[in-house]
Amino acid sequence: MKSKFCKDSLATMTEIVLPNDTNTLGNLMGGRLMHLMDIVGAIAAQRHSNRTVVTAGVDSIDFKSSVRLGEIVNLRAFVSRAFNSSMEVFIEVYAENTQTSDKRLCNRAFFTFVAVDQSGNPIPVNPVIPESEEEKEMYEGALRRRELRLLLAGRIKLEDAKSLHDILIVKS
Repeated sequence: MKSKFCKDSLATMTEIVLPNDTNTLGNLMGGRLMHLMDIVGAIAAQRHSNRTVVTAGVDSIDFKSSVRLGEIVNLRAFVSRAFNSSMEVFIEVYAENTQTSDKRLCNRAFFTFVAVDQSGNPIPVNPVIPESEEEKEMYEGALRRRELRLLLAGRIKLEDAKSLHDILIVKS
């Protein structure tokens, strides 16, 4: 399989926040934002794998700042690391004030997608070769994040989480 770089999977989306997207305070509803994040993340994963993908998991989504009615929401996603059939996708969300052009970071999250065949069975994906320093840091951290996800889900034991072992085990 041919390796790909993180930038090959870059996906961006831009939306304007309309009244149907907001709560009674005039802020973009969290569920609507998660929907947009799922879409942009799936696009990045599909670009990387050239396959249909399904959402396998979402790490915590931190709502740092509300996106207000009339603002533009910009989403950016890329595959930070690919494992066997799964891919970790990093997603950032920025809000843009249409009157001042000020932009602010609102959300960040890691989503996990799995490439599947026509029957819905997982299939292998190409590895990621990071280029930039940001990509290299994301790539290295992805193994720890994956092991933590699997550990919390009860799918692996602490002794099998090799990259977490030295961090979590206090030596006496």
